[in-house]
Amino acid sequence: MTTSGQSRHVHRRGPAALAGLARACHPGPTAAVTLLTTALAVASGRDAAGCALVAAAVLAGQLSIGWCNDAVDAGRDAAAGRRDKPIVSGEVSVRTVRIAAIVALALCVPLSLASGVLAGTAHLVGVAAAWAYDLGVKATALSWIPYAVGFGSLPAFVALGLPGHPWPAWWAVLAGALLGCGAHLANVLPDISDDLATGVRGWPQRLGPARVRALIPLPLLLATGLLVLAPPGPPAAGAWAALGAACVFAGAGLVLGGRSPRVPFVAAIAVAAVDVVLLLAQGIGITAP
Repeated sequence: MTTSGQSRHVHRRGPAALAGLARACHPGPTAAVTLLTTALAVASGRDAAGCALVAAAVLAGQLSIGWCNDAVDAGRDAAAGRRDKPIVSGEVSVRTVRIAAIVALALCVPLSLASGVLAGTAHLVGVAAAWAYDLGVKATALSWIPYAVGFGSLPAFVALGLPGHPWPAWWAVLAGALLGCGAHLANVLPDISDDLATGVRGWPQRLGPARVRALIPLPLLLATGLLVLAPPGPPAAGAWAALGAACVFAGAGLVLGGRSPRVPFVAAIAVAAVDVVLLLAQGIGITAP
């Protein structure tokens, strides 16, 4: 079914169209990134108004990214028979999703800058990187860069929005970037075959499933190691326990990954959860001394 053919029978309005629009924003990742970044803002000491601004800015940015992705990929999704996609299934039109992405992006700009010029710029750089991924970088060998920039920008956004606009700690930004690289590999792994069939040849697609499965644990464990060892002072017992748990999860994903491409993805989510807990435990420590 072609995209044009799809658009001819999309006439849903009201709740049905809104439900399709909600599904097209990639609600799981959108909610996760928004909630975790807001939690980091709370842990770092931002006041209620500042945390609300962080939540609103990140939500708007993530909505714009998700909607942009589905609008741009509508043709490829249709060619791959992705009936799980709201545009392909006819729940919502490409035009509606495209307009929603632009509106969300327009809202993201003032909401981000409300935390300060430096903080807002950091966040908008991350959002711009994600849009660049959606608009074509995903099909190149540099597909990992938008993920690294996007995830690395979030601790910077939170830290620079604190009173006095302190710089973020280098290890917090680097850990975020490494988490982004791991997320990219894990997210793409289940869809490599469909991506190659529709001409998408990003970094993971060029590596192939076996190499991606073997590589996923590396950036995630490097991020865990940074969060345990790089902050000032000796690591607490809980931090060592978290590192051990991350190693177990990563090892399980590596050993069992051949059974299903979803196993490394789940293992990566588990390691990422450990890293998020470690990052939240730092609180105000995400700023540079």
